[in-house]
Amino acid sequence: MSVEWRLRSSLPSPSLSALLLGVGVTWGCYYLHYICKRPRLVAAGHLRQFLESYCPAVKSDYRPTFWCVGGRLQTIVRVLLLSRPRPTYRNEVIGTADGGQISLDWADNEGSARFPESSSRPTVLLLPGLTGNSHQSYILHLVQRARTDGYRCVVFNNRGFGGEELLTHRTFCAANTEDLSRVVEHVRSRNPGAPLLAVGVSLGGMVLLNYLASTGSRSQLQAALVFSTPWDVFVSTSSLERPLNYLLFNRNLASGLRNAILKYRDIIGKVLDVEHILQSRSIREFDERYTSVVFGYQSCDDYYHQASPCKKLGKVRTPVLCVNAEDDPFSPLQAIPVNEALANPNVALLITAHGGHIGFLEGPFPNHQRYMNRIFSQFMGAVLGHGEELRVATADEAVS
Repeated sequence: MSVEWRLRSSLPSPSLSALLLGVGVTWGCYYLHYICKRPRLVAAGHLRQFLESYCPAVKSDYRPTFWCVGGRLQTIVRVLLLSRPRPTYRNEVIGTADGGQISLDWADNEGSARFPESSSRPTVLLLPGLTGNSHQSYILHLVQRARTDGYRCVVFNNRGFGGEELLTHRTFCAANTEDLSRVVEHVRSRNPGAPLLAVGVSLGGMVLLNYLASTGSRSQLQAALVFSTPWDVFVSTSSLERPLNYLLFNRNLASGLRNAILKYRDIIGKVLDVEHILQSRSIREFDERYTSVVFGYQSCDDYYHQASPCKKLGKVRTPVLCVNAEDDPFSPLQAIPVNEALANPNVALLITAHGGHIGFLEGPFPNHQRYMNRIFSQFMGAVLGHGEELRVATADEAVS
């Protein structure tokens, strides 16, 4: 048997080749026409003009990874493939009024060429999601992007998740903003002459939005950015309790919460029934047995009502850009408060058709956080470069 014959026999037949080519062309046309879409920008007049002028990404198509389009798939693949930069952190632990402590991880960026003076170098406060900390891949990429842009970063690790000891039975809660207020005041006192901005991801976005609502015009932040925020906890819980979402997401997150209780069972056990908490098999069961009890809510439903940022958006007085995907299994499209955002000149929503939960993957091999980093870099640059224009625009809109 000749080598030429063997090579021919190993190649696809002409009919198969034509079929594969046809499928590829068809998928490519469908992908470009129906999948790649410009995100929906929901914002009042002046803020919309500001974003369209200085943040090109809000006017550009989001092109998800062609083999990874669905929301669940984007959410899972991000965890599996996203690379992990290695920033150098400086850890600081600060105390709280109730005897607890909070771990902060600083990336000072002393080598910043753009902002060489430490006293005026912009500071970006980062808030991770549920059970997250400064070593989550999405946080690491944001820190790396901030370093490239010349900023200083500080990651606010929720109690018990930043490597520090838990000194009280209390960890964290999406509705309670006391710890964030303490962190903001502390970070501001360290560099009072530097602009202070914040970025929240998932639950971190909920805490950040609730902080902005509770402080109103007293907020010490110049602007804020949130990704994949669950807007209505009731809707999010219902979505996460669907069988497939429970198996893929809810069960694993509940396990992470239980592990934290197990790690600190000695201190938590002085106040609560740890064994009862450890029997929780979902996020809602955990919140019923631990979170709502520790933070003094009448019920889990009461806690969820207070934790939902959609119910407080009208009180926000700090410019904030909120990025969500329509196919996010943690925050379904119907939960996104479009009307409330249009009624507040300080709030803008950017809604992509795809992206999942903290996914927003792009490129054939999505191991870098391109889309979130692009939004981060453009929005922070716009706020810092044209902050007075933004302040006047939102103030004028509010007056009118």
